[in-house]
Amino acid sequence: MQLSLFITFEGVEGSGKTTQIRRLSKYLTRRGIACKMTREPGGCAISEKVRRILLSPDHSGMTPLSELFLYEAARAQHVREVILPFLKKGGVVLCDRFGDASLAYQGYGRGIDPVWVNRLNRLSSQGIRPDLTFLLDCPSAVGLRRARERNRTQGNDRQDRFEREKIRFHHRVRKGYLSLAKKEAGRVKVIDTRQGEEKVFEEIRAIVDQRIRKRNFRSQI
Repeated sequence: MQLSLFITFEGVEGSGKTTQIRRLSKYLTRRGIACKMTREPGGCAISEKVRRILLSPDHSGMTPLSELFLYEAARAQHVREVILPFLKKGGVVLCDRFGDASLAYQGYGRGIDPVWVNRLNRLSSQGIRPDLTFLLDCPSAVGLRRARERNRTQGNDRQDRFEREKIRFHHRVRKGYLSLAKKEAGRVKVIDTRQGEEKVFEEIRAIVDQRIRKRNFRSQI
């Protein structure tokens, strides 16, 4: 019986991943299931420092290959320090982005050969793959508007390096995500976020409940 569950959340900027991860974590915790919320890039001290480099608008001259290598380096540390240890104990890891993001952003968005992105993903993740992925989908322009509104609400009008990209880039990223979802429909569940936060969460909860029942999941932590 597999006693751990690795769930990732993907989507374009402003798709609402963080909100849904927090809601799912609270829901599972109330059910007595141990959860670990984390994110990429980041999740541990070294990877958070890499995150600051990757997202800083001061680094607009970063090459696509440098960007990819930094993401993979952050992931390798994150997997070793955070994700694998928690899964080995028997719990649920909820991760804001993982390897699919590298394929969508650096593969489809930046134009790096997906074959190489996949190879680096396998190496940096030490072979682990999400059991379940939620692709929170919305038109790129809608997501960017939400992201900018969120920044203003938080008192931060400075957009990060990806939020400053042209809309064509974000269209390619979304197209990449939807293509990945078609290829792995069993793992990747596409949810239209335009239906509102509550309905999105209801869909997520129903899918997670079904997966937990199917595995007869019992947290060991």
